[in-house]
Amino acid sequence: MAEAANYSAQEFLKDGSPVEIRALRPEDEADMLAAIERTSPQSLQRRFFAMKRHFSDKERAFFMQVDFKDHVALAAFVRGGDGEMIVGGGRYIVFEPGRAEMAFVVVDAFQGRGLGSLLMQHLIRIARDGGLRELTAEVLPENAAMLRVFERSGFRPAARRDPQTVHLVLEFG
Repeated sequence: MAEAANYSAQEFLKDGSPVEIRALRPEDEADMLAAIERTSPQSLQRRFFAMKRHFSDKERAFFMQVDFKDHVALAAFVRGGDGEMIVGGGRYIVFEPGRAEMAFVVVDAFQGRGLGSLLMQHLIRIARDGGLRELTAEVLPENAAMLRVFERSGFRPAARRDPQTVHLVLEFG
C-alpha cells in the first residue's frame, strides 16, 4: 500500500485550527516520544491499559516500524511556536487476513476538539481501500469520549473477550 505510506491530508479541528494527518515515518520517533511526554498518565493508561510512561527499545521499534500493509499508523501534526509537533495518532494492526485492531491516543490539550474522529475517518478510509473487511477495538468502559467516537464512526459493541474492556467492531459491507 504505497499510497498509505505517503498518506497526507489537511484537516481542521472543531475550533478551526489546521492539522495535518499523515503517515507516521521513522524520522518522527523523537516527535512521537515528545507527544507521549505531553500526554497525561490517565490518557496513556486508557490507550495501553496499563500505567505507561516509558517504552523499551523493542516497543519503540514496534511502534515505528510501520509497513503500511499489516501495520498502518497515522500521526496528527500542528504548527506551533517551535515548529511542527505531534498531537495524536492512530493505527491499526492486522491480526488475521481481512481483520485489524485499531488504537488511538490524543495529547490531552487536543482532546475534545475532534482529532480522534478525524484520525478514525482517515484510518477507516485506508482500511477500506486496503481491502480489510473488519476493524475492531478494545476500549476501557470509563473512556466515554472514545466510545462515542467509535459509535459515531459506525462501530458496534460485540461479544467481549475481556470483561474489563468494551469490544467494538466495524464491518465493511
